[in-house]
Amino acid sequence: MLSELTNYYAANFSYIAEQFSRHFLIAIYGVLFACIVGIPLGFYVSGKEKSRNIVIGIVNVIQTIPGLAMLAILMMVIGIGANTVVLSVFLYALLPIIKNTITGIDAIDPGIIDAAQGMGMTQVQQVMKVEFPLSVSVIMGGIRNALVVGIGVAAIGTFIGAGGLGDIITRGTVVANGSAIILAGAIPTALMAIVSDLVLGWIEKKLKQ
Repeated sequence: MLSELTNYYAANFSYIAEQFSRHFLIAIYGVLFACIVGIPLGFYVSGKEKSRNIVIGIVNVIQTIPGLAMLAILMMVIGIGANTVVLSVFLYALLPIIKNTITGIDAIDPGIIDAAQGMGMTQVQQVMKVEFPLSVSVIMGGIRNALVVGIGVAAIGTFIGAGGLGDIITRGTVVANGSAIILAGAIPTALMAIVSDLVLGWIEKKLKQ
């Protein structure tokens, strides 16, 4: 098995590297867009209980939709390809990012907020100079979860022609003695998730200091 895996990597290194890069970019773009939408949305609804419950309810429902079902729904709207998977990753990434943003803000000492308001800070200044710096490490925890989820979702993008390491895994399932090919796709996928989580975890620890 090990020799077959090594031979496959040696013969298909450029192809695997290309699919690895494609897979990672799909996950990164989806999570990046979720950060752009989810973090400001989390700040906006954090002090509004009704809006918070509505937003959390919606993203909770999204999270319960199976990955293949989500891809099928989005495929009917925007077609097949990588953009559909990026949108799927975006939708799945919203829950951990929004929830951690709200949790981070809730953990701030109310006295600090009162002091900021007493100094005459505007709402924008309060968010940028007080709330965001104090909650950023918690927000990073949500981004870590979102990226790991996104890497997993990107793997099933192969079923709608998005490419990525899922292509290699599915190729191994349809050929005789394809275990080595399955591992050739599964191992880089797992390493991508582990290394991404470790790197973001390191950044999170630095932000806590």
